[in-house]
Amino acid sequence: MTAIKAADAERFISKPGAATIILVYGPDEGLVRERVDKLAAALVDDPNDGFAVVKLESDALGTDPGRLADEVNSIPMFGGRRVVVVKVSSRHNILPSIEAVLENPPQDCRVIIEAGELRANAPLRSLCEKSKTAAAVACYPDRDRDIARLIDEEMREAGLAITPDARDMLATLLGADRLASRSELRKLATFAAGKTTVTIDDIVAVVSDASAEALDSVVDAAFAGQPAELETEFKKARNAGSNPAAIVGAALRQSAQLHRMRLALDSGDSIDNVMMRGRPPVHFSRKQRVETALRAWNAARLETAMGQLAAATLETRRQPGLAETIAQRTLLSMAAEARRRN
Repeated sequence: MTAIKAADAERFISKPGAATIILVYGPDEGLVRERVDKLAAALVDDPNDGFAVVKLESDALGTDPGRLADEVNSIPMFGGRRVVVVKVSSRHNILPSIEAVLENPPQDCRVIIEAGELRANAPLRSLCEKSKTAAAVACYPDRDRDIARLIDEEMREAGLAITPDARDMLATLLGADRLASRSELRKLATFAAGKTTVTIDDIVAVVSDASAEALDSVVDAAFAGQPAELETEFKKARNAGSNPAAIVGAALRQSAQLHRMRLALDSGDSIDNVMMRGRPPVHFSRKQRVETALRAWNAARLETAMGQLAAATLETRRQPGLAETIAQRTLLSMAAEARRRN
């Protein structure tokens, strides 16, 4: 077969045709996992049946190249179609196992290979793209239209509408990983149960990166105008595995939080009250930096910052190779602006 075009990927996943081996790969691990599960559901009668769906690790094939051929050619006890899912999680060479299956295709069994990012000249990818009986499906981070479709799909399934400004803000917080995006959307839908429409307040209250708390130091340093501390905390966050898009997303959420606090201050409220009523309330360990940020930023400048951070979030997805640079420069710009104001 061939490399499946991005525009045709979902259609292929639902009806994979006669491909004996299907390679699903890419940097978006959540999307890879989702498509592997969808393929299994399309290829067997019951994807939860352990006899119908057999899972192997690539390590097992590296030490026993013939095991895959044995598995795909085994006769199931109760008959029916079967799938063998091979998860590539090491550097073991599984090409001999794959080539053996392609040379002698089984009758009622398919092989799905679940892999991470592969270069264009990677042997496994090249083999599947060139073989007449294999296919390769790439899984890259969702683009704007994919995220919009995902939001609409999950909101529709939950019986909820969403305001345009909330939809735009939500789109900037999603996309690095498909399963993570779905998880956040379903968490949002659960939070909004009983309502008819999702608003920005719902999003700020619910949607967050799993490591958001660990990113507080990065974000607080940026808005408090502390570039040296920002660089140190940014490096720590990256070493801990935080995604650049997630770091910018945390800053975007904080800008929305600061904006709401700033409006309350402008209406005559006290700084202690607005921090206590934050969503969530500002932890005592962060109060000094948040207070410094509120002195440095007025509502108009925070609105500008939200626009800059939203644009940076999109750019980290569009240019993953430059994502770290984009994130760091954007936050350093925020810190420089705050420092001037202070």
